[in-house]
Amino acid sequence: MKKILFSIPALLLSPSLMAADMPPAVASWHAQTLLSALGNVLIFAAIGIASAIMGFKLFDWCTPGDLQKEIIENKNIAAAIVAAAAILGVSIIIAASMLG
Repeated sequence: MKKILFSIPALLLSPSLMAADMPPAVASWHAQTLLSALGNVLIFAAIGIASAIMGFKLFDWCTPGDLQKEIIENKNIAAAIVAAAAILGVSIIIAASMLG
């Protein structure tokens, strides 16, 4: 039993498990040039804006009445605040999903 307990730390510290012995990663998803970084920014921005609009439309569809009509035609400030909170909430979720 003692032999097994002392061999576990030796196994964890063996050279075959060290990070230096691991082969380097072949491909990376990080942008290598400025042009590819700008392309990634544009793609993420387009996806984020489209998702925020779809999230607002889904929120408007789930609430009673037409929220967009209430804001534009009736100039309802409270409805505009609720819509802004919904857009911010959806945008925070989208940003968290893109980062993580």
